[in-house]
Amino acid sequence: MDLNAVRTFVAAADAGQFQEAAVALSITQQAVSKRIAVLEKDLEVRLFTRTPRGAELTIDGQAFLPHARELLRAEDRADASVRPGRRPLRVDVLNRRIAPAVLLQDFYRTRPEIELDVVTLNADVDTAIAAVEAGTIDATFHAITVPEHHLPASIKTARVIDDPHELLVGPSHALADADSVTPAQLAGHRIWMPGMAPGTEWADYYDEFSAAFGLTIDVVGPVFGNEALLDEIADSTDLATLVGEGSRYLWPDSYDLRRIPVRNPTPVYPMSLIWRGDNRHPVLDAFRAHLETTHARTPDVEVWEPTWRQRTARRS
Repeated sequence: MDLNAVRTFVAAADAGQFQEAAVALSITQQAVSKRIAVLEKDLEVRLFTRTPRGAELTIDGQAFLPHARELLRAEDRADASVRPGRRPLRVDVLNRRIAPAVLLQDFYRTRPEIELDVVTLNADVDTAIAAVEAGTIDATFHAITVPEHHLPASIKTARVIDDPHELLVGPSHALADADSVTPAQLAGHRIWMPGMAPGTEWADYYDEFSAAFGLTIDVVGPVFGNEALLDEIADSTDLATLVGEGSRYLWPDSYDLRRIPVRNPTPVYPMSLIWRGDNRHPVLDAFRAHLETTHARTPDVEVWEPTWRQRTARRS
C-alpha cells in the first residue's frame, strides 16, 4: 500500500477539503485527487463523497481512517528504529566489570538523556569486528593486535584505554602488605586466571607478559565466576590474580583483599574503541569525544607493553 496515498487520505479526512489537504502536504490539488483515486482503486471502495462543502468520508472511508492513522504511526516507529540518534546506541563492553563498562557508565552520567543498549558479546576481536561491520552493534572495545591495513576498510579504531595492572591477593599472601610489586617479584607466585581461552587477544597478551618476566599464569580449572574466584583468593596464602586498575570488583569486608599496583615496569593493557567509519549515530560521536578527553595517557613511569601494540597505529 502506498503510504503517501494513505497520508494524503488522512490529511484530506482531517481537512474536509482536497484543497486544504494539498496546502498541508505542499502538493497540488490534482495530486491529492490522483492519490486518493489510486488508493480507492487499490481498496476497491469509495473513500470520499464530494459535496458543496468539500469532501466527506463514506462509510468505508470512516472504517478505513483509524487503520490509516495506525499505518502512519507504524511508519514513524519503523523510521525511528533505525534513524541515527532515534534508537539506542548499542555498545559491546566485553564484561560489565572491566574498564570499558566503567567508561561507558561515566559517559552516561554526563548525558543521562541518551539511550544506550549495553551488551556483552563474549567474543574475540575478529568476531566483534565482524559484528560491527555487519551493523549488529555500533561499537566494541578490544585490543588491536594487527596492523591497521589488515582490518576491513570500513572499520575505524582509536586507542582509548591503557589499563595498568594490579595484583589481587588475600590478606595471608606473602605480598599482601606490599605498597607495590614489580613484575620480577611475581616470579614464583601462582597467578590464577582460570578459563582464559587460547588464541584470544588477552591470552596472547598474558602469554607474552609471562614469558617476558618468567611468570607462571595458571589458566587451569573450571570457571565458577568472579565471586568464586575472589572467595578462593581470600582464603589462600599463595593464590593471586591480575586485574585492571579500571576494573570494579566487590567483595565482603571479611575477605580483606588487597589490590597492589604493579610497577617498574607498569604493564598496561591497551584497548581500542572499534566502530564503522560511516556510522553517523550522534551519540557515538559524543561518546568518542568523551573518550578522547578522558583517555588516561600512559603515566610518566616505565611501562611494559606487548610487541603487537607497537606494530599497530592509532586511527581516528
